[in-house]
Amino acid sequence: MTSGASTGPTAPPRPPAPKDDARTRWVALLGNPNTGKTTVFNALTGHRAKVANYPGVTVDRREGPLRALPGVHALDLPGTYSLAARSPDEMVAVDVLLGRRPETPRPDAVVLVVDASNLERNLYLASQVFETGLPVVVALNMTDIARARGHEIDVPALSAALGVPVVPMAAHRGQGIAELVAEVRRALFAPVAPPPLATFPAAFEREAEALGSVLSASGAGTTPLVERRRMLLDVAGHAEHRAAERGGPAVASAVRAARERLRAVGLPVAGLEAGVRYGAAGAVVARAVRRPAEPVATFSDRLDAVLTHRLLGAVAFAATMTFVFLAIFAWAAPLMDFLDQGIFGPLAEAVASSGWLGGGALESLVVDGVIGGVGGVLVFLPQIAILFLLLAILEDVGYLARAAFLMDRLLRWCGLSGRSFVPMLSSFACAIPGIMATRTIENRRDRLATILVAPLMSCSARIPVYALMIAAFLPGLSPLESALVFAAMYFVGIVVAVLVAWALRRTILKGAAQPFVIELPPYRLPLPGSVLRRVWEAVREFIVRAGTLILAASLVIWALMYFPHDPSIGERRDAAVAAADASVEVARAEGVKGPALDGVLASAEQAKAVAEREAQGAWSRGSWLGQAGHVIEPVFEPIGWDWKVSVAVLASFPAREVVVSTLGVIYDVEAEDESSEALRDQLRHATWESGPRAGEPVFDLGSALALMVFFALCCQCVSTLVVMRRETGSWGWPVLAFTYMTVLAWVGAFLTSAIF
Repeated sequence: MTSGASTGPTAPPRPPAPKDDARTRWVALLGNPNTGKTTVFNALTGHRAKVANYPGVTVDRREGPLRALPGVHALDLPGTYSLAARSPDEMVAVDVLLGRRPETPRPDAVVLVVDASNLERNLYLASQVFETGLPVVVALNMTDIARARGHEIDVPALSAALGVPVVPMAAHRGQGIAELVAEVRRALFAPVAPPPLATFPAAFEREAEALGSVLSASGAGTTPLVERRRMLLDVAGHAEHRAAERGGPAVASAVRAARERLRAVGLPVAGLEAGVRYGAAGAVVARAVRRPAEPVATFSDRLDAVLTHRLLGAVAFAATMTFVFLAIFAWAAPLMDFLDQGIFGPLAEAVASSGWLGGGALESLVVDGVIGGVGGVLVFLPQIAILFLLLAILEDVGYLARAAFLMDRLLRWCGLSGRSFVPMLSSFACAIPGIMATRTIENRRDRLATILVAPLMSCSARIPVYALMIAAFLPGLSPLESALVFAAMYFVGIVVAVLVAWALRRTILKGAAQPFVIELPPYRLPLPGSVLRRVWEAVREFIVRAGTLILAASLVIWALMYFPHDPSIGERRDAAVAAADASVEVARAEGVKGPALDGVLASAEQAKAVAEREAQGAWSRGSWLGQAGHVIEPVFEPIGWDWKVSVAVLASFPAREVVVSTLGVIYDVEAEDESSEALRDQLRHATWESGPRAGEPVFDLGSALALMVFFALCCQCVSTLVVMRRETGSWGWPVLAFTYMTVLAWVGAFLTSAIF
């Protein structure tokens, strides 16, 4: 009987489902990575999932109502190969199954999604889940792939061997969903605990039982047998650490003594679980699965011969990632310009020119703080949407798993894994989508290390700084030489990122190297609806969660740049504007016409623009942020920067590219972007205003290159820090990133200034 010949189990028999009651019931979805668990979850919930964070960890919590079963909610647990947890993040699945997450009810049943083409490996996790005592329905997914590989699965025999319902499925095609819903309903309303799949030796079970008494006596409370087994089996695992925290040294000592006794009778815990569980899984597979004598080469196998090849695979990977990289830059640019210049720019100008808010602080708050702050957030949306669109397609196609496999060989030596490469590459466009892309990294230490080094990649916001300094202080360079200077700045970030990752994984993120285990899913066409919904979820999450904090930070920076707002500066500006308007009226009264009048009008407009720039510059210099620039000037003076550059560095905290417009305001020059020749000229002729260096040039080749190096290494981007906090669940990691990157940036700038 093939895998598609049956839609339900024949054993064990189940009683009819009783009448529904009003209580909300919960179904947890669990499975190995790349088994199609998310596809099953989306099919069951109709993509109506809500996303949140489990408190205290970085794991997302996805839940949604089952569209075919009113009063039933599905909970998508993190993909895992085993319930052996070595960190709080990895313990989430265990805690949920045991009912130890206060924000999450204990599930009433579990849907275990398994890969029909790799059944033995998947049944390892199944044997662990069965021991929780929860009713289980096995969703035998990817039966079409198993059939293509020549596997014949007797579904009734498999169900009888496991003692739970088994539903054959091809979830990406929508096959088996209705049958799965029917079995879930039976499991919920006529629950039957699954029988144990794996049997441990009697000596091991006695030690697990005895450990329960020790835990109770120590005050650690009642601990389920499944967790006591985990404490013995997972050396230095999270279950052991948590029990020792609750019960004290007595528990830790009892666990060590139990392991020693097991070793003495020939049952060392190392390898014990794998032998028991894989032995049980192998017996089930032998009973229910018939495989061909010779493996059948599928389309995925033939394609992998090229795409995972050491040389050809590397070439294909480089081409794919180059396409992703260029797409984020090229496709997003017009959309970003449209948001900036077509929506937020005109909106701010319309509000400012309407006079609705009467000028003053309120108008500045709305125009510069609210509209400018929101615009600064939403302008990143095209990059985020394009990144997650391409990542979702590559993941659904099955290529991301191959890319991680290839890059693991290169990144392993510095403490990262293959999964770190895509986030790091994405960060060249913008660190925000790069950091958000680290969600694909399962190992917590690898994920944190990647998040901490991602901002070192030279993002697009640094380009205006590089372009301004190269044009102003290296004007004689050819296009090729200018490109090499640009490349050098990118190279600086890459080299420092690798060294920082190496240092982090050997200090604060030190831990045993985790084997890089990954399933290579079959290649298949992505589902457009699923891809677009994931893109929308990422965009919506960024707007709702990160956007609010970024806007708040932007308003704080606006206040620091605005207050105290000396009214006498505005009076002088108004007087200059009035004088310019008066000159026009005088000319008209005297009968001036034609080109002569046009000249008077142009001169008046220029005088008013100069007065406005001078007023804005004076307000910026006298603001709290300007005063802070004077305070921190001694910090940057060794690099060769005066208080004006210090203010620009501080003001660029909301976004790095702001440094260009800030320099324009401080130097009373109209500078919309880095191409402003007037700003370049001002920087070339800027001099120190006071002190022993009074009259000397502020910028020379060394200080200009130092500014480029500083911005290549610093973390002057509140958006990045806020998203980093969102992804790590703590402000500690963003503070660490800002601190170490600022120190590195200062040291790098100082050395650059000294050398050049």
